[in-house]
This record gives sequence, C-alpha cells and structure tokens, in this order.
Amino acid sequence: MQYQKAPEIKRQIRVLVKELNYTYIKVNNIHCIRSFDAKTRAYARIWGMAKLFKEVVGIEPHYIIEVIAKKFDKLDEREKIKTLIHELMHIPKTFSGALLSHRGRYHEINDREVERILSNLR
Repeated sequence: MQYQKAPEIKRQIRVLVKELNYTYIKVNNIHCIRSFDAKTRAYARIWGMAKLFKEVVGIEPHYIIEVIAKKFDKLDEREKIKTLIHELMHIPKTFSGALLSHRGRYHEINDREVERILSNLR
C-alpha cells in the first residue's frame, strides 16, 4: 500500500474543527494521508493510538485520518466534508487516542447525525 501526506485534507480538518467548535481536538495531533491501492469499501478511515503508547512511552495521543484516493477523490465537495465530519466524530472528547464506535450509549455515528451536524454549520 502506498501513502502520501494530504495537506489539503489537514487544512479542511482544521477548518471543520473550528467551525464545529470541537475544542477538545488537538489539530496539531491529527495527521492526514491519502492511500492508494487500499482494499476497503470505506471512503476514509481514522486510526487512533493506543493508550499504552501514552502510558509507557510518554507519547501524546495522535490520530491519522486516511482518505482512500480511488473513492474519496471522486466524491463531490459536500460528500467529502460529510466523510471528514464522520471521521472526526470517532474522536472522543478525552482525545485519548481511543476511537468511538458507530453506536454507543450516548452517541451514534451515522449519516443522519452527520447531516444534522452539517445542517447546523450552514
């Protein structure tokens, strides 16, 4: 698999975090890449860093947002923004390196919730 840094995605993430008022997200600890030849149905994925790295090595939590080039790049701008919002929703308010599942006791990450968030932006 080939990866490439995606600074334009990082810029979009920076804008979204500010517009969404996700103050708990440390944008400098978010890294964005574009992958090529990925074998997945996803348009994008988010990778967290296990708590173990923080506790044992002393590394602050970081997240990687990976966009799948052959799928993500074909989306229109609105769908790209929705996809990035979806990935940001996986980051817990503790910014611990963990990831929230699609369904939890107090949250859901799905198209309806993403649309609700997006409609509040406009």
